[in-house]
Amino acid sequence: MRKSLLACSLLLCPVVFAAAPHWEYSGEAGPAHWAKLTPEFGPCAGSNQSPVDLSGLVEAKLAPLVLHYQAGGNTVVNNGHTVQVGYAPGSTLQLDGTRFELKQFHFHAPSENLIEGKSYPLEGHLVHVSDKGEIAVVAVMFEAGKANPVLAAAWGELPAKVGETQALKAQLSAEQLLPENRDYYRFSGSLTTPPCSEGVRWLVMKQPVEVSQAQIDAFKAVMHHPNNRPVQPLNGRVVLQ
Repeated sequence: MRKSLLACSLLLCPVVFAAAPHWEYSGEAGPAHWAKLTPEFGPCAGSNQSPVDLSGLVEAKLAPLVLHYQAGGNTVVNNGHTVQVGYAPGSTLQLDGTRFELKQFHFHAPSENLIEGKSYPLEGHLVHVSDKGEIAVVAVMFEAGKANPVLAAAWGELPAKVGETQALKAQLSAEQLLPENRDYYRFSGSLTTPPCSEGVRWLVMKQPVEVSQAQIDAFKAVMHHPNNRPVQPLNGRVVLQ
């Protein structure tokens, strides 16, 4: 049952969110209070939380990312906390001998994770889930520059209303969201939104990807507020590179 709820939260299941306590990015239902809103959100007070400031980097021989992405992004939804693109089955990440399937990707502005203290105007999270319910997130930092073609297609008509879902005219490939250089940082963390479940494998791309300022502004306009959780203490965790 726990894994079912977690899988539903990853997909931002409307049934679960309708029943779950209201949470926000500020005020009495903001990040400082998430863990107290309901026992289900208790992990938000854990010691292995995300996001983090990736610092004190440790050199390691990280295996190259093995990604098999195909065009599968088919819907875009505004759930009030982010804009998310749903992904059809068939795109995978191979990691630690386990197959993780890409379920969705979504965005935060400004970035949630920091890289040695540096914040970026936008961060994308590509969320993968294994058959056992294990989670791996590939995070991509975006910086202002030329327009991003994937976001141009996904955000052609951003859903302005909370709960609004739009079907995309053509399926998108998450491959085009990734930088040419696939070097990455790795650490163990959590979901950055309630229920903040821990044990998440985080893979943060080192090279940022360009996105236009107009695209950043369009996302912010739809969100109406920053949607980034403050960085959490590492508590002795190691960040590999």
